[in-house]
Amino acid sequence: MDVFSAEISQSVALTIELASVTTVILLLIGVPLAWWLARSKTLLSEAVATMIALPLVLPPTALGFCVLVLLGPNGPGGVLAPLWGERTLAFTFAGIVVGSVLSALPLVVQPIRNAFVAIGDCPLKTTGRVSSLYAFITISGPLARLEFVKAAVIGFSHTIGTFGAVMMIGGNIPGRTKVLSAHVLDYVQASRWREASVVAGGMVMFAFAAIFTLALIDRHCVKRGIEPS
Repeated sequence: MDVFSAEISQSVALTIELASVTTVILLLIGVPLAWWLARSKTLLSEAVATMIALPLVLPPTALGFCVLVLLGPNGPGGVLAPLWGERTLAFTFAGIVVGSVLSALPLVVQPIRNAFVAIGDCPLKTTGRVSSLYAFITISGPLARLEFVKAAVIGFSHTIGTFGAVMMIGGNIPGRTKVLSAHVLDYVQASRWREASVVAGGMVMFAFAAIFTLALIDRHCVKRGIEPS
């Protein structure tokens, strides 16, 4: 059990770090993207929205393979890797962050986009001739703040449970890229049913807590007369 505790503690710390970094990046990228997609009427915006939504349809292993190729020494990752002192971003923490962000991006962007669409342009007209940034900071951002919280919960929770894409990109290296969800498969393959049950049970409880939190946020929205997206 001491070995089990050490394995799990290491992966829990890595997974929480991955989910935290991913969530911050998702909000920094996702909120401006959602704002632009909600206000743009061009075909380009729909093409971008389609690209963002691809991970919802692609198998996680296919997404992971595509990102793995891009992060490899012959892709863009090979150019950026020296900034981290690496030859490639594949099989690194930075690599699984990229995979996690791409995997969860549609789950973050779409709800926030829907919130901005629901707000519409009418509240923005009250600001007169001001910049879009000022209108976002003073009007749309505050009105959509609960959607930002929900998006953060969804992005964090999705990253905690992600497996296929991260395994393809990270190589499942203990202490480096092996996330908590990978242990369930490893323990089952090794017939370590007790350990698999403990990890799976913990993830079920976390998933329940995350969904319950989202339900509470929606309930709060209803009480305030805000229609949940």
